[in-house]
Amino acid sequence: MNDTGVSLRIHPSTVNPWLALLGWVALCAFTGAVGAVASVEAKVFYASLEQPVWAPPAGVFGPVWTLLYLSMAVAAWLVWRERGFARARGALGLFLAQLVLNALWSWLFFAWHRGAFAFVDILALLAFIVATMISFAKVRRLAAWLLAPYLAWVSFATLLSYSVWQRNPHAL
Repeated sequence: MNDTGVSLRIHPSTVNPWLALLGWVALCAFTGAVGAVASVEAKVFYASLEQPVWAPPAGVFGPVWTLLYLSMAVAAWLVWRERGFARARGALGLFLAQLVLNALWSWLFFAWHRGAFAFVDILALLAFIVATMISFAKVRRLAAWLLAPYLAWVSFATLLSYSVWQRNPHAL
């Protein structure tokens, strides 16, 4: 409440739910866009790196991330709808923190070619995804499950990131 006793908190019941969902989708899309800016030269750079035989082609990443960001947005929206930001501050704060780590990885790996820092970042990202899932499960179990494909993909990406970094010490 402010000095006049008026609540400054927006409760989910006072907001159009579809507009709120659009907001969460926009936030996740913005995260993807920040990473995409860092990845402008990623296709050429990625192709120039020695990769393990199990590395997917570069064209797989865009569609996978699009689906993951949509799923992440729905998960956050479900938690927000259930409790609002004020009552789910911890869970949604973890979600926002992992979005920052998510976007930072692209900059570390693709733009700045810092393999070791990118690997540390992705390990932190994994920890934040798990913490977010645990927090989300306490609010809305479906929201946690919607993050499961994201956890699986980032786990795979962690192994790939480490392997590529170790195979390319001259470039990363």
